[in-house]
This record gives sequence, structure tokens and C-alpha cells, in this order.
Amino acid sequence: MPTSLIALFSLANLVIGTGAFIISGILPAAAQGLGVGVPAAAQAMTVYALAAALLAPVLLVATGRWPRRRVLVGAMALFTAGSALCAVAPGLLMLLAGRVLMGSGAMFLAAAAGIVVALVAPQQRGKALAVVFMGMSMSYMTGLPLGTWLAETQGWRAPLWLVTACAGVATLALWRLVPGGVQAPGASLQGIGVVLRQGPVMISLAITGLYFAAVFTVFSFIVLVLRALTPLSAGELSLTLMLFGTAGLVGTLLGGYCTDRFGSRAALTTMLTLLASTMLVLPLTSGRPLLMTVVLLLWGAAGFGMMAPQQSRLATLAPAHGALLLSLNSSMLYLGMAVGAALGGLAAPWLGYARLSWVSAALVFIALGLLALERRAPRLRTA
Repeated sequence: MPTSLIALFSLANLVIGTGAFIISGILPAAAQGLGVGVPAAAQAMTVYALAAALLAPVLLVATGRWPRRRVLVGAMALFTAGSALCAVAPGLLMLLAGRVLMGSGAMFLAAAAGIVVALVAPQQRGKALAVVFMGMSMSYMTGLPLGTWLAETQGWRAPLWLVTACAGVATLALWRLVPGGVQAPGASLQGIGVVLRQGPVMISLAITGLYFAAVFTVFSFIVLVLRALTPLSAGELSLTLMLFGTAGLVGTLLGGYCTDRFGSRAALTTMLTLLASTMLVLPLTSGRPLLMTVVLLLWGAAGFGMMAPQQSRLATLAPAHGALLLSLNSSMLYLGMAVGAALGGLAAPWLGYARLSWVSAALVFIALGLLALERRAPRLRTA
């Protein structure tokens, strides 16, 4: 598979990741501009997550017999249309409708990953998937800070128009550069019945949900958590979050390398163990900003480093249903985000933001327990 095509998929995911998470950086300004409260405007994130979790797999199945290039272009075009609708939205209802379209277009990630799994040799699959997912990691490091700055200087609609323009360019690039004859298995209703009857698949999907619930229990309130641990100026906070995104980028590549070098199970066990350790230690760094930053960087590396081995494991479980499994994995990712945000909101009044990561550590330990249990699950029977 040409490296240029993998790079194109990564850049498209950068656009999708920026569009997905940029709402958190422009939330107060968007709420004021639309004349609604911040909690109401925050539903734009929830709506996106639910659309990506529930509608994207349905669309992937509905387009299972389509040529792969048409699926990729259609997904990105849907994302572009949703972003444009958000940019012109006169009220909250249209903004939410646009976010539903954007979340549905997030099926691109699963479709692109399915092509990579089908066309890349198994011994290079981890690295290739890491590069594809790297675009999502880069959105935390570049897209989110840039969007926040644009919202503060040019108004909250400016970053939405930027995402729309970039998504439109990505759509055209996919149409021109992806070969029309690219072959990869599509998703089907029969495939859903096959994979969901298998114990290892269900356990793997549960691990994804637990992992992202753990991460977003803290990350949904990351500003409050960091400032509860140590006083930070606005500049120091921005720098800390940018370093976190950089660590995530490194972790994404490291996860792909470890998958190819040591196997997906060993890589995943290492990343989950490191993540649980950082979640336990983070509250103990209170009043020590340097130590807190080091722990945060390790958290970012371990957190993002989990995706390549997890996707590689799923593809190995059912090669004939790779695109479907990766779509279901994305669904668990977004459901985990929603559950984590809700869980963090419930736990914060009891534990305080400084100790919120202990809830995350408990979730990661459950995920590690499921990973150990998977060894005893019946072997997958593929169609």
C-alpha cells in the first residue's frame, strides 16, 4: 500500500479530529453567540459522540457493497456538510443537526483503517495503523489550540469555517488520489451477527469502552483537574496541554512500533499498565508542577499508544470483518467518551477534581482484568 495513501488518511483524520473536539475550545463563545447556556451548548459534543457511535456503523453496513473510494469520499463529504451547517447555524437546533452529520461522517476512520488492514502486511500493520490514527492525535496538539485561538480573535464561527474548508479539500483529495480499484472487505449485517457472538470480540470492545471512559473521566475536566493540582497561568496551561498532545503523538507511533515488534497483546498490556499507574500517581503530584507534567506526559503517551495494538488485535480476530470491527471499536470509543464525562461529573463532587483520576485507575484495572480473561475465552470462529 503506498505510503502517500496512508499519509492522506492521516491528514483526513486530523481534520476529523479537529472538527470533533474543537467545540470544547469554543464552547463559551458559541453559547453566547447562540443565546443559550454553556450546558446546553455542550450537548453538541454529546450529540456528535452518539452519532459517531450509533449512526456511523449503520452507514458502514449500508455502504458495505460500495467501492471503497466512494465510501471514503462520501464519509468526508458528509462531515464537510455537517461542519458547514454548524458554521452557519442561527440557533442551537441547527448546530446539533450539523454535529449529527459530522458524527455520521466519522465512519471514515473505520473505513480507512479497514483498507489499511486489508492491504498492509501483518508484520507492518501496527505501524501503518499508528500513522493513520496519528492524525487524530495531532488534532489535540495543533487543531484544538489553533481553533481556540481563532475563536478568541476572529469569533467562534471562524474555526468552524476553517474545518469546513479543510474537510472540503480532503474530500477532493480523496476523490483524486485514492485509486478506484482499491479492494477491501465491506461491512454487512451478517458480519455483525458473526462477530458479536464471539467472546474475544466482545471482551476487546469492552476494553475499548472502559479505556476511553477512564481517559475522559479526567480529560473532560482537564483544566479543572490541573488547576486543582497546581496553580497555572493561561499560558502555562496552554503549554501543558500542547505537551500532552505531543506526548500522545509520540505514544501513537510507539504503540504501532511495539505492536509490530512485540505483538498486540504485549503492547496493549504495557500501555494499560502504564496508564493505570499514572492515574494512581497523578493526585500525589499536587503542588509539584514539574512532577505533574512528567506524569501527564506519560499518561498521554500510554493513552494514545493503546489504539494501534487494539485495532490490530481486532483485525486479527476477524480478518474478513475488519472494517466492521473497527467501526464497532470506534463506537465503543465514543460511548466511552460520553460515559467518562458523565462519570467524572458524578464523582467530582465527592472526590474533588484533584483525585478524579483514581476513578479512571479503577476502570483501567477492570480493562486489564478483561484482557487477562480473554485468554480463557473460546477461540474466534471466523466465517
